[in-house]
Amino acid sequence: MRRSPNWIVMMAAVVLLGGVGLLAKGLFSGGGGAADTYLAGSATTASPTPAGPSPEELATIEQTKRAKALDAALKKYAATVPEFSVAVLDRKTGVTYAYRGAETYETASVVKVQVLACLLLTAQDAGRKLTTSEDSRAKLMIRNSDNDATTSLFTSLGKQAAIQKCDKRLGLTGTTVNSAWGLTRTTATDQVKLLSQLVSTTSPIKARGRAYAYSLMSTVNAEQDWGVPAAAKAGEKTTVKNGWLARSTENGRWIINTVGRITGDDVDVSIAVLSHGHQSMSGGMAVVEKVAKLTRTYLKY
Repeated sequence: MRRSPNWIVMMAAVVLLGGVGLLAKGLFSGGGGAADTYLAGSATTASPTPAGPSPEELATIEQTKRAKALDAALKKYAATVPEFSVAVLDRKTGVTYAYRGAETYETASVVKVQVLACLLLTAQDAGRKLTTSEDSRAKLMIRNSDNDATTSLFTSLGKQAAIQKCDKRLGLTGTTVNSAWGLTRTTATDQVKLLSQLVSTTSPIKARGRAYAYSLMSTVNAEQDWGVPAAAKAGEKTTVKNGWLARSTENGRWIINTVGRITGDDVDVSIAVLSHGHQSMSGGMAVVEKVAKLTRTYLKY
């Protein structure tokens, strides 16, 4: 049958409109999104939305933000008090924060933790428990900060060379042991490494030794329970060893150091604050406690 040109054009229009109607129905049944884009006149489908930062990346961004805020707070505080450094190891995240963490300071009595660690390694290497005498002296050294007990252990272990050898095994790369043990020089970063070795299952110190160290450092005499524990919240547990010394080479000004650990339901951090140049022991104690508290405020552990 012969069709007129007008009839052919009209049928083509019907087919075209029918096609749009079917396409529109199919797209609308999906409920918007790409359908809306297509029907607005786009000839291509929408590009996929780029993936956002992963949870790990977001955590890193937040950690960096907190560290920068703490840097600023510590810098401001440092302008008003004698020199200090601090390091914090968060075992939950594996992240270590340090402010002037590579600066060296004389240890005073915090070196006694190094002596304890070396004692534990020495007994462990010999395949034996601590002797009654070693146990007694270790308890006096850590709980009472007894200097005579420390000197006795320091000497029996092999003095400076022996402690330095143990430090090497424990990964302390910025610490130099002095023959006068209290004048050993160390860094805040090294001190949190040492604290970690008293906890980590990969430590050269075996579980029995780590538990022994914890039992001593968590039961220091009440008058020595200052420093790191000031940053703990109610219900959290702490370990601590403090050091204090009126230094003759600094016109009698005080070295004040504190190292320890805070643990709780959602926290496990090791902290070291080292400082010197304080006019009084009490003034130095206030500084190191303030620094420890600032780390908690800004790092939000």
